[in-house]
Amino acid sequence: QVQLVESGGASVQAGGSLTLTCTTNGFHYNMAWFRQAPGKEREGVARIERDGTETYAEDVKGRFGISKDSAKMTLYLHMNNLRPEDTAMYYCAVSHVRGTFQASRFTAWGQGTQVTVSS
Repeated sequence: QVQLVESGGASVQAGGSLTLTCTTNGFHYNMAWFRQAPGKEREGVARIERDGTETYAEDVKGRFGISKDSAKMTLYLHMNNLRPEDTAMYYCAVSHVRGTFQASRFTAWGQGTQVTVSS
């Protein structure tokens, strides 16, 4: 059974930086970070395929970076120049389907970590 545990969420000022961490019990084909703000749908933020290919949502390109450490079985989301609109619960997730941000294609999820950005 896949287990994912996120950490690293915090309250920061606009323009600040955070790194989120997702520890897992194994390394999986495709992994992604999603976020969900109150009253909004869950949206894909960044994903990394098994071969290392990275994809980002338009509004985080150039500000966020996704990486993984296979030896530590850990996924990271490096977030820079944070904006108030980045405020959300952030989740990591696993999929056997390449190249998608469709939440229904992700079969395992962590419990989330809260990021709050104040102006």
